[in-house]
Amino acid sequence: MTSTKIFYLFLPILLLATNLGHAQIITSKKEAVKKGVYTTPAATEKKTVAATKATPEKAVAKTDKKSVSKSAKSNTNKKSLINEEEDKDFTPQPTENYLAMQLINNAMEFIGVHYRGGGTSTSGMDCSGMVTATFNIFGIKLPRSSFEQAQYGEKLDHSEIKKGDLVFFKTNGSKRINHVGMVTEVNGEEIKFIHSSTSKGVMVSSTNEPYYKRTFAQANRVIDPVF
Repeated sequence: MTSTKIFYLFLPILLLATNLGHAQIITSKKEAVKKGVYTTPAATEKKTVAATKATPEKAVAKTDKKSVSKSAKSNTNKKSLINEEEDKDFTPQPTENYLAMQLINNAMEFIGVHYRGGGTSTSGMDCSGMVTATFNIFGIKLPRSSFEQAQYGEKLDHSEIKKGDLVFFKTNGSKRINHVGMVTEVNGEEIKFIHSSTSKGVMVSSTNEPYYKRTFAQANRVIDPVF
């Protein structure tokens, strides 16, 4: 084989090697650093120190504390979801009636509603209308008027009156019952009751008030005392 043929045979290889060589030619230390083929000892030390600072023992300890803190908070949140304590707002005392407490809670939602004769809604209600509306929430049907309600259920002595019972009055000089309310609290001789008054609408009053003490007629129980 002639030398000319050998030259042309190896020419592509020589060109490739030449190009690769040019691609890797470094003319200065600055260019070497720029191309990433040389790192100064100082730079190497800085990177090592930076890496060490990124994850020192204290940092790891802080991370662990944060993890423990988050875990503790998570566990605390989980525990707080399970509240084994009784809800005082809705759980009656052993001597109280659960249904009575729920009746009172719902009746209290009507406080501030204006008085309206024959009304049974939040747009206006009279005394027997408020009682009727409250008991209807629990599917308990009562007669519509206070006079008829006074003939319903069990008549009580004053010492037997409890929360949820109905109290009746003969107001405005009437000779028969014409007003009704529901007992919300009993403090000895005093009875607090929620009702709809003609002047102020739905509100809580007391039999210690001279007007209601004078016009009090009777009290009835219309729900099961052991419910």
